[in-house]
Amino acid sequence: MKLLGRIAIPMLLLSLVLAGTVSATPSTTYWTPATSDIQPFNVWHIGVDNYFRLYQSSTDTNNLPRSNTNAPARLDGFPTDVGLTVGVLPFEKFQMEVGIDGLFPATRVNPAIRSIGQSLLFNSKIGTPEGAFFGSWFPAFNVGIFDVGTKGQITDMNIVDFIVGKTLWDFGRIHGGGYYGNPGSALMHQSGCKNGTSNIQFACSNLVANGAYGAGDVNRGKLQNSGGMVGYDYGFWKVKDKEGNEYSKWVFAADYASGKNFIGGGGFGMYHYFTKDISLLTGPVWFNDHVINGGWKWTTQLDINF
Repeated sequence: MKLLGRIAIPMLLLSLVLAGTVSATPSTTYWTPATSDIQPFNVWHIGVDNYFRLYQSSTDTNNLPRSNTNAPARLDGFPTDVGLTVGVLPFEKFQMEVGIDGLFPATRVNPAIRSIGQSLLFNSKIGTPEGAFFGSWFPAFNVGIFDVGTKGQITDMNIVDFIVGKTLWDFGRIHGGGYYGNPGSALMHQSGCKNGTSNIQFACSNLVANGAYGAGDVNRGKLQNSGGMVGYDYGFWKVKDKEGNEYSKWVFAADYASGKNFIGGGGFGMYHYFTKDISLLTGPVWFNDHVINGGWKWTTQLDINF
């Protein structure tokens, strides 16, 4: 799930992708980038994503004392993500998008998640649409990189993903693939901490001493930087605008990413398209690692193409 020059950033991110070392939010299905969608050439996309708690449970209030600033309080939401993405290649069979996201501050959440607030994340994706080669049966392919941050050992998740997508006739679209993140990032480790790190703020031993995590978790700090992703979407209630462009008024979407890390988790919800270029998505999201991300949250995501 996004403004620098149209030339500088595309070339920079393309070089990072080709080097295989490069998150902001690229085109996504719901929670994950498990989709073959890529922004068309010179079409800009702005997105505003929010993830928040609907209620306060006993787990939230009894989790850890509020006086402990390291406590991974579950009731709080994520930083608001305001992103911009644009398609940069004028080719029908080979497409590319780049993006940048600005994240607002977050409070009373996992220390690593707090560090994401007031930061920038970058992304890029290249690929081919369905039917680009060998006939209409040929699936879509793309490779991308996302959550490329500037804070060493924290936001520099640098997650590379590979996705294959195919339309299932009248039954929607299915996407699947895998990802590999930077093993040096705390957010690519279970519980969002690292054993033996030089950054004491995110050392597992330091966070246990401060009461942020329980001392009995034997998997705390375990590397969890790779996994699989799957996504599905189904559009219905076809309509046409004044120009004759057809689009689905409603789209059901669901996805999931494996791994006990920052991106591990999934959700399902509904897009409502006010026009073919303006939509609002809403629904629940849950997470594989509650120490990093807390309990499940509700999301609203406003998307506008221009």
